[in-house]
Amino acid sequence: MDDINVLHHRCLLNLRRRIRDIGDGRPAQERYMRLLKDGDTLSYQGNSEEVGCYVAGHPLSKGNCYFEVTIVDTGVRGTIAVGLVPKFYRLDHQPGWLPYSVAYHADNGKLYNGNPVGQQFGPKCARGDRIGCGIHSENIEAGFTTVFFTKNGKEVGSVEVPVSAEGLFPAVGMHSMGEEVKVDLQAEWLLEEDDSMMMVDSHEDDWGRLYDVRVSGTLLEYVGKGKSIMDVGLAQARQPLTTRCHYYEVEIVDAGEKCYIALGLARRDYPRNRHPGWSRGSVAYHADDGKIFHGSGVGDAFGPRCFKGDIMGCGIMFPRDYILDGEGEMDDWDRLEVRPGQAGVQNFLYLNDEEEEEEDGEEVEQGQEGRKVTVFFTRNGKLMGRREMAVPLGGLYPTVGMLSSGEKVKVDLHPLSG
Repeated sequence: MDDINVLHHRCLLNLRRRIRDIGDGRPAQERYMRLLKDGDTLSYQGNSEEVGCYVAGHPLSKGNCYFEVTIVDTGVRGTIAVGLVPKFYRLDHQPGWLPYSVAYHADNGKLYNGNPVGQQFGPKCARGDRIGCGIHSENIEAGFTTVFFTKNGKEVGSVEVPVSAEGLFPAVGMHSMGEEVKVDLQAEWLLEEDDSMMMVDSHEDDWGRLYDVRVSGTLLEYVGKGKSIMDVGLAQARQPLTTRCHYYEVEIVDAGEKCYIALGLARRDYPRNRHPGWSRGSVAYHADDGKIFHGSGVGDAFGPRCFKGDIMGCGIMFPRDYILDGEGEMDDWDRLEVRPGQAGVQNFLYLNDEEEEEEDGEEVEQGQEGRKVTVFFTRNGKLMGRREMAVPLGGLYPTVGMLSSGEKVKVDLHPLSG
């Protein structure tokens, strides 16, 4: 008789859940406040003093146990949170701050689990990063479940959380002007694919600086806005070219809208919002117009334009007696130093703090000298031309720039290694 009562009780619970889900025949409604929703895009509309929050209309379930959020713009502070909350969660609080909610916060990499005080959990997230959140649903009916988070397809960590009667609903919180994300409630993530994803993501170690560029194996993809010349996406290698590794290549996989793709060499602290070649300390071959830019926003005719499928190359012809201090010990950037040549050449490629625009009539920095080398460029294996330039302190780093939607390139930093 007890078994019959238990079965009857379970049937009633299931019926109530079905009635609650069906409601009055209308689909479950998503809720949001201080956010503008345009398709799958959410943008913050508050005054940076109040939280804006979005809660999806349906909870995660066995059939739909994962979702992803791509950061389009971090805004002023990047206070973006991705997680799970109860159905009627307060929309003036970040996910994770209140009981029965949990969230991964992009600005500090902390996990908030029903508490306004977070715990260190994973890396910070920036524009172009994908934050995923899912549940291991096998134990959800027991009143708790394991929630896991990912960054760019790679699992960051997991935590066990209680589940309210309504379930756990995908949620996104934002808290500063300019923040914008894209939400994919139908995203999929399989644990079996994680090993391959980890192999792909490991190539991020090849790059010292990435701005508005996403790495997937040897593929670089532009993820910036592409609305003005300040929206340059920049990828700079971790190591400079040396006498042992003096050449690299870029294949245009997708020219995007404008093919504003440039490859070249730049000093290590090159400004992130400038195409390689535009500012001092750099030289680059630009695919869209075939021009070479050498420390100036005005280019010179150099070679043919490049299109999808073309392979652009850049290298250095070093003098026989050229020595780069620290060669073979490239992990520590601060130890790299160029030995000045016997014939002192004034080096206008000097290091400074670079977020500001270049100024007209800039003066040559005194007391910093570097040897001249010959930089050369190729297109589909054929030499396009050369340009002589002085080497800044620390060396010249492979640098790729992109500036229009849809641009993708495949980079081989060691094409001559066999």
